[in-house]
Amino acid sequence: MNDSAKQAASRAGDNPVVEWGARLGYGANGVLHFLLAWLTAQVALGGSGDDKQASQSGALATLAQESIGQLLLWVLFAGFVLLAIWQVTELFTQSEVFDKAKAGGKAVLYAALAWTSFTFASGGRSSSNKQSKDFTQTLMDAPAGQVLVGAVGVGILGIAGYHVYKGWKEKFLEDLQEHPGRWAVIAGRVGYIAKGVALAAVGVLFITAAIKHQSGKATGLDGALHSLLDLPAGPVILVLIALGLAAYGAYSFARARYARV
Repeated sequence: MNDSAKQAASRAGDNPVVEWGARLGYGANGVLHFLLAWLTAQVALGGSGDDKQASQSGALATLAQESIGQLLLWVLFAGFVLLAIWQVTELFTQSEVFDKAKAGGKAVLYAALAWTSFTFASGGRSSSNKQSKDFTQTLMDAPAGQVLVGAVGVGILGIAGYHVYKGWKEKFLEDLQEHPGRWAVIAGRVGYIAKGVALAAVGVLFITAAIKHQSGKATGLDGALHSLLDLPAGPVILVLIALGLAAYGAYSFARARYARV
């Protein structure tokens, strides 16, 4: 990539609107994880129905039901859009391949969250479970489909392991421009590890779907959390994950203030 393109991306990333938008996006991510934590606790206590999936779409659907929910959804939409734009600028300015891949993946993730937020804000509906099943079925129908689905599962397990490592070693502090305080460090550490455990369960479901050639097994985060209920002390594990997701939400608010953007 030539220097002029990098300079243009750097200027865009330094734009105050994009910078503060990125911080708004991290705050929006905090709101999302608090809602996910509440829904996960509902699964643990047996109070989650089909209309309250413990997933990103389920969290946004819950928000849409509140009186001030529509306004908050538009705020989340704006935050996720600007955070995605900032990640795109990082994609062009980073020099390491790993950093570029991470920025690109995050840009796609936040763009997807922006679209889902827009869908609910404008009165529509979406289901993460259905999207996950449809995506898995599309892969399964492709040549070497089982291998592809299995590869996705292995990739998710890799991301899960990275989250656990990042939390345990407190590597998330490298994303911040200054120390956020001890409470935020504890919240970040617990939150990243809990997210890693939840993602690992999602990865296992994809691998199971590949082995059994059943796309319906890959039901995303909601299905993964429900599958944990079958484990010994499953409800306790889910409560701990819910607390961890709430901790990640708290850390996200600290990141909104201290993030290196």
